[in-house]
Amino acid sequence: MRINREISAPQVRLVGDNIAEQGIYPISQAMKMADEQGLDLVEITAKSDPPVCRIIDYQKYLYQQKKKAKEMKSNSAKIVIKEIRFGPNTDEHDFQFKLKHAMEFLQEGSKVKASVFFKGRSIIYSEQGEKLLLRFAVELEEYGRAEQMPKLEGKRMIMMIAPISKKK
Repeated sequence: MRINREISAPQVRLVGDNIAEQGIYPISQAMKMADEQGLDLVEITAKSDPPVCRIIDYQKYLYQQKKKAKEMKSNSAKIVIKEIRFGPNTDEHDFQFKLKHAMEFLQEGSKVKASVFFKGRSIIYSEQGEKLLLRFAVELEEYGRAEQMPKLEGKRMIMMIAPISKKK
């Protein structure tokens, strides 16, 4: 976006609320109009013939753009992924302990990544790991839904559980 003296076209099309008659003006006259109002001549569309310009306070315009971008960023949903790790032979107490933490994470609105790690030859218990993750998903049904079924990636089996959105 070019402003004031950076605009090189001989004529420009002026648009905006603060212009008496919108239309095509020589660049010198457009600059004079902007100076009289104490504002900047800003090129909006350079590709058209003649380029479209607007008389505005450029610093205020930049500030509003930054403010809008910041507001959009703050309104966007932030996805947090919490990970819970199991072994293929996790006992009942540990399972319940981790299940309680997963419930808390899902109620906060975080996703839960449950994984079973297989060390050494424990990979032969992959069915046990899959059963563990499926049981984990079933226990969490009222808090979240499984985004993907358990899948083996190298020496670990992974399952993602997303929180159930609350109705407003």
